[in-house]
Amino acid sequence: MFDFAPVGGIAAIAGLAFVALVGWRLIPPRDDAALKPEDLSQYLAELTVPKDSPLIGKRLGELQETADKSDVAILGLVRDGARLYGQSRSVALRAGDALVLEARPDALDEFRSTLNLQVADKGREDLLNASGEGVEIIEVVVPNDSRLIGRSAQSIGLSWRQRTVLLGISRRGNRITSQLRKTEIETGDILLLLVPRDTSAHVVEWLGVLPLADRGLAVTENSKVWLAISLFAGAVTAASFGLIYLPIALGLVVVCYVLAKIIPLSELYTHIEWPVVVLLGSMIPLGAALETSGGTELIAGTLVGLTDGWPAWMVLTVLMVVTMTLSDVLNNTATTIVAAPVGIQMAQTLGVSPDPFLMAVAVAASSAFLTPIGHKNNTLILGPGGYSFGDYWRMGLPLEIIVVAVSIPAILVFWPL
Repeated sequence: MFDFAPVGGIAAIAGLAFVALVGWRLIPPRDDAALKPEDLSQYLAELTVPKDSPLIGKRLGELQETADKSDVAILGLVRDGARLYGQSRSVALRAGDALVLEARPDALDEFRSTLNLQVADKGREDLLNASGEGVEIIEVVVPNDSRLIGRSAQSIGLSWRQRTVLLGISRRGNRITSQLRKTEIETGDILLLLVPRDTSAHVVEWLGVLPLADRGLAVTENSKVWLAISLFAGAVTAASFGLIYLPIALGLVVVCYVLAKIIPLSELYTHIEWPVVVLLGSMIPLGAALETSGGTELIAGTLVGLTDGWPAWMVLTVLMVVTMTLSDVLNNTATTIVAAPVGIQMAQTLGVSPDPFLMAVAVAASSAFLTPIGHKNNTLILGPGGYSFGDYWRMGLPLEIIVVAVSIPAILVFWPL
């Protein structure tokens, strides 16, 4: 389980040091124009300080650092139904105080989860426990014929009639000065609603609103966070000591997640990376075909022939560079399936141990930094970062060079030829 740690740890530390000290300067300035308008929608929201919260007694201004990390703007404080103005940031927090915030839905949930705040609604606990499958967040726009027009969430009985909580309101940049659930809804308002899972269609129809496209918003349930972490950590620990095979351990974790309702059964299918499954399903027989047909031997022989007379460590470097280049355009697991047999064949041809060659393949296949398609993490930040395809090599190329430069000596020390 930890055979990769010596080499991988050194490569990771070197890479992190480069990114923190130098690499970030090579990244092009963020282009906010590249962001989609829906990604920038800010909601006015309220979150309540619960009883026995460690925040009680702290000044509102002391939460600013956490708010900045979550990209949340603290606008003020509501106490006993009245908005506190002026020096509200110096006011000591009490149980039941409502923080007035402006944030995106994901940032709002992160801030709520970090400080263990509650949704500012009396029906919250009943709502969260109302459905065995939990709750979900939806975004809706209010048309002029909605039953909400001219009324507030409180007056319409949104909480007790539909077990739904109004999380936030977005009103074309206009300021809202009243309490959130007492605010009269206007045509064109965008509402952030917390609804029991699988009832969103009914709530949308009852309110007469129009749902916006699903952005995959989720609610973090603090009561299950440590359970989820403990199950995963337990599986990794058991696999580390050889008590159970890792794939079986992780499979059992998934089953436990479903039984504990950490992952709803209805969403289990959608959480599986089917493109990766299909890719591996096609690449595994391809790797086997290369080996049985002599393709692996041919590729290995070509690389060894090109490096004829070179010391084994230089051949190892060539294998690592080739694998890293392949991983930049192909899934890292699929790259390993192709490159690992080549590495073994090269080691056999040179008459050395295959272990360092396999370790070089493992590290190189996991170091795809030149393109946004080399790894799904690269792809995920392409849009939010406002990057283009050609931006990745700016920091990725020197980073890959550093990984090779530190990994080869580490491999030779911990996995001698």
